[in-house]
Amino acid sequence: MWKKILRWVILGGTLVFLGKALKDHWQEVTNIQIDTSGWAILAIATGVTLLAHTWAGWVWTWILKELNQPVVSIELIQVYLKTNIAKYLPGNIWHHYGRIVAAKNATGSTGAATLSVVLEPLLMAAAALIIVLVFGTQLTAANTNILFLILQFLCLAVVLCALHPWFLNPVIHFVHKLKAKKLDRQGSDSSSNVRIERYPVRPLLGELAFLGLRGAGFILTLFALGPVNADQIPLLLGAFSFAWLLGFVVPGAPGGLGVFEATAIALLQNHFPAAVVISAIALYRLISIVAETAGAALAWLDEYLAK
Repeated sequence: MWKKILRWVILGGTLVFLGKALKDHWQEVTNIQIDTSGWAILAIATGVTLLAHTWAGWVWTWILKELNQPVVSIELIQVYLKTNIAKYLPGNIWHHYGRIVAAKNATGSTGAATLSVVLEPLLMAAAALIIVLVFGTQLTAANTNILFLILQFLCLAVVLCALHPWFLNPVIHFVHKLKAKKLDRQGSDSSSNVRIERYPVRPLLGELAFLGLRGAGFILTLFALGPVNADQIPLLLGAFSFAWLLGFVVPGAPGGLGVFEATAIALLQNHFPAAVVISAIALYRLISIVAETAGAALAWLDEYLAK
């Protein structure tokens, strides 16, 4: 009951905020013109975003290999791209379900498949939080406060420590105990033995690269509409990562719809012309959907041609 109420409150709040921002700057938004070079930059931004999703699928296969599961990377990358657009469906779980089924079929282990799908968004969120903590001083007036910098360092240390197997494996074991009754009586599934043997350095670096590519796509989109200075890139990367993280974790926002846009506008409207920010965010959402759709279509086509 409370979860449904929270979803409606979040949805209502984001819609009101976005509606007011668009209403206040509608005239400026309609006056923005995109020239030929701007359209070329937007095309590049779409390609970079598609590359980011393909890269994320490859990183997912790294996570399975960290769990000692031999997999064929290209097949699971295709699955990742095909299931990506399902995150916009109500419930925001169907892309996870499709990946669990595919990983189980590829590895024979429900435990490893489920754990890989749990770890993948966890590492994504950790990567986004790391970028926010590193570049977050660009977003606050407290960037010269030594206490703020110490707190920032401590938060970063907590995030990195939380990914250590010492902390992750007990959580995995606890979740397994809660779900043990759902396993078959013969214990054919090996989920109880699935463990992280070492710190997931490679997958974490991969997710940092994923966020970097997504941030690059967003920065290119903004650059297509107006000038962006090199010293503004850390600010944009930090703001993008924070907005993406909120859209990723806030309930009731499939694909981060609304939450990402409202957060990005709130963070950037005082640093760039509001009309440019609103237009760039709307265009980037369109670019993201086009890239995800193109990724799914290309995965289907590649699978079809391979057969």
